[in-house]
Order: sequence, then C-alpha cells, then structure tokens
Amino acid sequence: MPTEPTVAATGRSWRILSIGLLGFASGLPLALSGSALQAWFTTAGMSLRDIGWITLIGQAYVFKFLWAPLLDRIPLPFLGRRRGWIFMMQLLCGAALISMSFYTPQGAASTLAFLGVLLAFASATQDIAYDAHRTDLLRPEERGWGTAFMQGGYRAAMLVSGALALILADHVGWASVYRLMGALMLVAMLVTATSPEAPDEQPTRSFAEAVVQPFADFFQRYGKLALGWLALMVLYKLCDAFALSLSTTFLLRVPQFTLTQLGAINKTFGLFAGLLGALAGGWVVTRIRLFPALLVLGVAQALVNLGYIWLVHSGPNLYALATVVGMENFFSGLGSTAFVVLVTALCNVRFSATQYALLSSLAAVGRVFLGPLAAWLVPQVGWSSFFVITTLSALPGLLLIIGLRHAIHRAELARPH
Repeated sequence: MPTEPTVAATGRSWRILSIGLLGFASGLPLALSGSALQAWFTTAGMSLRDIGWITLIGQAYVFKFLWAPLLDRIPLPFLGRRRGWIFMMQLLCGAALISMSFYTPQGAASTLAFLGVLLAFASATQDIAYDAHRTDLLRPEERGWGTAFMQGGYRAAMLVSGALALILADHVGWASVYRLMGALMLVAMLVTATSPEAPDEQPTRSFAEAVVQPFADFFQRYGKLALGWLALMVLYKLCDAFALSLSTTFLLRVPQFTLTQLGAINKTFGLFAGLLGALAGGWVVTRIRLFPALLVLGVAQALVNLGYIWLVHSGPNLYALATVVGMENFFSGLGSTAFVVLVTALCNVRFSATQYALLSSLAAVGRVFLGPLAAWLVPQVGWSSFFVITTLSALPGLLLIIGLRHAIHRAELARPH
C-alpha cells in the first residue's frame, strides 16, 4: 500500500500534468482560426485588406464573458460542471475543422469565414470551462507550476496548429491539414474524460446570481481598483498582439519565407523557446514577487518586437528568422505565465468561469481587433515603423503595472476567495 504522502504527491502530479494536457487541447484551435487561416488566405492570393478583416473571426474570444455565466449555472449531465462543457466544445471544434477542409478561400471565402466563427465560438467556450476548471483545481501553492504546464501545453498546441500546419500545407494541402487538426481535437476528448474533477464545485442557484453576482463580486472586492485591473487586462499584452496581428502575412510577403521554412523554424526554435519560456516563467513567479516579474517581463516582451525590423531587410534569412522567433516565443512565454498567475489570483472560485472569462476576454481585445488597424497602418508608415509603434504601445500597460504595484502584492498573497 502506498503511503499517504506518496498518494498526495501522485495526485498533485496528475493535477498539474492534466492541466498541461488540457492546455494543449485549449490552444489547438486558436491558430486554425487565426494565423493558419491567415496563411491559407495569403497563399490563396487574397488582398491585405481581406486578410485584415479575416482577423475579426476571433471576436468570440473577446465576448465570451457574455455567455460564461451559463457555464457557471448549467452543468451538463456528464463529467461535471466544467469537464462536460470542455468535452462538448472539443467535439464541436473537431466538427468545424473537418468541415472547413471541404472549402477554399478562392471559391467559398464566406463559408470558410462562417465556419471559422463557429470554430472560434466553440474554442472560446472551451477556454471558459478550462480556465474555470484550472482555477478551481489548482491549489495556491500549485499555481506557478500549474500555469507553467498550461502555458507549455498551450504553446505546444499553437506550434502544432501553426508551425506543423504550415509545413504540412506546403506538401499535402490545407484540406488535409484541417482534417488532421480536427481529428486531434476529437482525440483530446479522451483526455477530458479521464482528467481529475475539481473539488467543491457548486453551481450558482439562479440565472440572476449567475449573471449579476460574478460582476458585482469583482467590483465589490476591488472597488476603485476594478477599472484599473480591467484596463491592465487589455494593455499588458497589447504590444505582443499588435506585432503578431499580421506577422504571418509579413513573413510570407516581405522576407518571402516559404510555408515550410516558417513551419520548420517555428517547430524547432519556436517550440523549444516557448516551452522554455513558459517553464522559466513558472520558476520566476515562485522565486520573485509578481510585481517585478510582470514589469521586467513586460519590458522584455515589448523590446523583442524590434527584432522584426531585422527581418524587413534580411530577406529569407533563416538565422534571422530563428533568432527573432526564438526570442519572441521565449519572452512571450515568460510574460504570459506571470500574467496568468495574476489573473488566476484575481478570480473568486465560486464564479471562476465568468470572472476568468471576463479578464481573459479583455486580454484578447488586441489580438482580435488590431488586425484591420494594422492592415491600414502598414501601407501608411511601412513595416519598420509599424514594429516601432507596436513596441511603444507597451508603455501604457507598463505604467499601469507600476501604478498597481501595491494592489498586485495584495492579490498575490490573498487566499482563494
């Protein structure tokens, strides 16, 4: 018979590992309605304006807090309040991806866009349930490593659906890529079915409580600081989102890398650097206070945007691409881990689906809505000046971090609500 400490250690390891595996399932659909779809439209010869508008497909990630209360209120009749929704949304994601494989941008752009919207909706809803499940499941002392494993799984999935998808598309076509990714989403349902259940999940007692109380609770707990927290959600990752909004189109059309080159470099340097950054972020937030971590990593993730200026002039230089992609993935992984730890600490576990959805929705504003602005701005100022502007866009978020310094300390030390 295993000793009690051994059983506890095994349970803790499986909780953290399952979070990483579910993080993979959560991250897989994002690129397929974002950067991979952007690459598909780019190689199909669509205009920069059309590609810019395609980025709006991901609006579900911004507005997911509107239906998050339903997930707090209504448990499905299997797998519990969180995992049941994760399971169903994985099924819908898989169906949407396989359906997209039967169309092309040249012949059915509007149908692809509609299915992309459906994919983004199912993916955003999966994220609501997964974020709540992770918030409920991880104990305070497990947040650092749990978040690191989540970031690692999420980034691995992004590289599979982004980097590997580009390589495969260059050899077997986009239809086969989307069918393969759809099959992976269906396989992920097995992980959901066997993952551990979070303890003490009690649904809200009424729809009024589900809709009103999560927001009322957040504003009551944080008072005048609530608006500051909401602004920080939008601004902290804004520079990252701005630079990446048209990065795939930029890399294909300016330095003129091939799909295989982009995929190969992202798969090697991007995967290694992103996973290393996520794990390093978990180590950092367990060793230093959250405020200096957010500030220093926020500066770093802004400065790496300047590396793209090198690629404006380098041509298809694989060394330059590897360096820029590696640095961007590493520092983005570091910053994201610290940021997710903060978001988790701000949530009340009773309303974790709605509150986490609200905060993460605001964090997605830049990623979703900056595409059309970037598509308009680039012809006006050129790519080099554009990347300088994206770096400067980090300043408001960094100043807000400094202004919220003492509040960040309090949130970091607070027990679950």
